[in-house]
Amino acid sequence: MANIYGIDLGTCNIKIFSKHSNKIIKEKNTIAVINKNQLYAYGDEAYAMYEKAPENINVSFPVTGGVIADYNNMQTMVQELLEKNVKGHVKGSEFIIAVPTDITEVEKKAFYDLFFKSKMKPKSVLLCDKPIADAVGLGLDVNEPTGIMIVDIGADTTEISVLSLGGLVLSDLLHFGGNRLDESIITYIKKNFNLVIGQKTAMQLKEHIGSALPGEEGSYTIVGLDVVSGLPIEMEITAETVYEAMKDNLNSICNAIKMILEKTPPELAKDIIHSGIYLTGGGSNIKDMDKLFTDITNIKVNTCEEPDETVVRGLSLVVTNDKFKRLSYSMRTKIFK
Repeated sequence: MANIYGIDLGTCNIKIFSKHSNKIIKEKNTIAVINKNQLYAYGDEAYAMYEKAPENINVSFPVTGGVIADYNNMQTMVQELLEKNVKGHVKGSEFIIAVPTDITEVEKKAFYDLFFKSKMKPKSVLLCDKPIADAVGLGLDVNEPTGIMIVDIGADTTEISVLSLGGLVLSDLLHFGGNRLDESIITYIKKNFNLVIGQKTAMQLKEHIGSALPGEEGSYTIVGLDVVSGLPIEMEITAETVYEAMKDNLNSICNAIKMILEKTPPELAKDIIHSGIYLTGGGSNIKDMDKLFTDITNIKVNTCEEPDETVVRGLSLVVTNDKFKRLSYSMRTKIFK
């Protein structure tokens, strides 16, 4: 019996659902290459080397801005991951891939070809729009004539969508997410404290004491390089500092949500007010993000457990439940033959 895989190629994490084992594999979407073309490490192991590797080891992220930037490395990594975690059930399998909505047909074809033209010789490759997989993963019946609004905050993208009857009514893909918040923390700390910190340290600050609303108590001790002396020093950073660094980017997300709501047809807007906005994606883990969006829109915001896994859980239902089968499509039925 051929296996079925649901795959969500995120910028930060890659999530793979295997029907055979009914488990989700989750690894950092990172690859380390030595001497320009030899695979050295991938996944969590490669991410541990990020910002710490010598010059001959290049650590990179094959997906940037929600699309595949490094096709060959991405293909190598997916193959290695599947072979390591799912022994003997890969060839001739069926694959269903989550794709962002506001990307070109050529970029979608890259997602399709990544599997269709691989050594795995798949039986079939299907695509499913990310917001639809998200909604199914949240346990919502997307086939109903009911308006659903989803805000998915990823590492490099934030996708705001309104769905009804199994299709997208409105969608906006912002080309920034959690990584942009990390960068704003790095910039703010350098400007105000003369301290240079790395991406991972900024991420820790965001995760430990970051908040989407002001007034958060608490602090976190980090190590960075003093701009003046050039030497490493320890410094305590407060939650208020992290909030100040992130607030402009958070406002941009709020404005985009308001714009989508303004364009939403009145009957669907009525449904959204009734059921609330659904918040998913790894970036939604920031404290009080739901309260910020409620303050801005006056609409309740629903959060969920494991928000970065809703897409891949949705894909698993799309492939296993006949009710959702029609939500996926093949590239062959599209423009490309």
